[in-house]
Amino acid sequence: MTSNTYSNDEAVEVLGAPTPEQPDQAAGTAKDPEDWVTGDEPMTGAQRSYLDTLAREAGEQLPADLSKAEASEHIDRLQQATGRGA
Repeated sequence: MTSNTYSNDEAVEVLGAPTPEQPDQAAGTAKDPEDWVTGDEPMTGAQRSYLDTLAREAGEQLPADLSKAEASEHIDRLQQATGRGA
């Protein structure tokens, strides 16, 4: 059986908690959509549906053939424009 106790000298990779070597994660910084490995793939169904809702609320029309990264950038922008952004 594996122990959940680690010495202070042992570097352990964990999920959900930033380590001191990862200050961007500690600040909650997300990866830029342009840097996504799958960013060039077509947007997901969820992105398409949400983007359609946001674009209608903002009175905008967008191309239906956006990539995941492009859709994410439009979602971020339209969330701010419609007040839906967090």
